[in-house]
Amino acid sequence: MLQLRQDDPKKCTAAKLVKFRLARPLYRVRQIPEKSLTLNPFAPTCLMNRDRVQALNYGLVAVDCSWEKVQAAFAARLPGRNIRLPTLLAANPVNYAKPNKLSSLEALAASVHIMGFKEKANQLLSIFKWGPHFLTLNAQPLEAYASVTNEEQMVRVESEYF
Repeated sequence: MLQLRQDDPKKCTAAKLVKFRLARPLYRVRQIPEKSLTLNPFAPTCLMNRDRVQALNYGLVAVDCSWEKVQAAFAARLPGRNIRLPTLLAANPVNYAKPNKLSSLEALAASVHIMGFKEKANQLLSIFKWGPHFLTLNAQPLEAYASVTNEEQMVRVESEYF
């Protein structure tokens, strides 16, 4: 978890993931492993189930920043293979039901769910009372995204839901 410390610490899902040792903190861009998967909402390609081997071997990195400063946070190229999540609805209280306005927790949970680690997604989401609702809210698209094998299918499935 690359922590840019731009949010209210009391509401920061990334800080809580680190506190519960469910994520390892990174404080500088250069700490991102070069072969990791880096979640970037502006990346051209989507995360898919086939990315699980790379994530297991090299890591999955989420960037925790304020949505108000997201353009600046991703303006420079980040290390790793930059990928985005397909469209999902936020369940967090600040951006509830807004497409693609996920918290860091939701982004990580969606990523591991799509890659086939559903129990890990449940574990991550369980640390917030609203967390499990993210899976309920996005149940159908998450299952569909997890079965996609190529970019064309992803575009088609994403357009079916959003």
